[in-house]
Amino acid sequence: MTPPLLPYCGAPPAPADWLAAWNLDPVLIAVWSGVGLACAASPALRARDAAGRRTRAAFAAGWSIALVAWISPLCALGVALFGVRVAQHMLLALVAAPLLAVGLPARAPGARHALAAGLAFAVATWLWHVPGPYEATFRSSALYWCMHATLLASAVATWRVLLARDAGVAAPSLLALASCFQMSLLGALLTFAPAPLFAPHLATTAAWGLSPLEDQQLGGLALWVPGCAVFLLAGVAPVARWIATRERIAASTAL
Repeated sequence: MTPPLLPYCGAPPAPADWLAAWNLDPVLIAVWSGVGLACAASPALRARDAAGRRTRAAFAAGWSIALVAWISPLCALGVALFGVRVAQHMLLALVAAPLLAVGLPARAPGARHALAAGLAFAVATWLWHVPGPYEATFRSSALYWCMHATLLASAVATWRVLLARDAGVAAPSLLALASCFQMSLLGALLTFAPAPLFAPHLATTAAWGLSPLEDQQLGGLALWVPGCAVFLLAGVAPVARWIATRERIAASTAL
């Protein structure tokens, strides 16, 4: 039997009505505003120089993108389509999270921090995209927000390692490759699964011209392709910085 629909986002919208399915939850807006104000007190966001302005702009963009992911019709559409729910998660993990990470206090992450961040992100990604826990979020608002909180927090922790300029080369590059691999593996398993796995969407995809299996395949591809590509690019960045540094040192030595 299909579990009850997600109490937080409501019933799946019809194709003719989805643009009006906004989630203007005052509690959500108040809590997320409080998080933004608390983070705004950090030294990185209060700096008056050009770097501080860029940091504030990045953090504000990440904060806004996360809010849009939660209050826009993506919330209700995710009840109807697994692919949209995954797209919402990718918007948080691949777009909002790195922008938010830029605005947090800078520190040099060690190997243990990189390992912990990578494991946390992998666990959150897999936990909330396998049938049992995924379906449970449709029956509980608390679990729904636990899913989003753990996905976003672990993604921010991962991006803090990947974007740290003083983290060296090995830790961020290996973390990026590991993140690419685990998202590709999960995405491939969902894409090539022979049958639909997610009961909440068995009766909700036809209105959108998709079978449940096709919807699941789109979600798997969203995890697989952009997820891996973004992390691969992030893994190249520290290598490029290392090469540029070596070239500058070689040039100055030659002089």
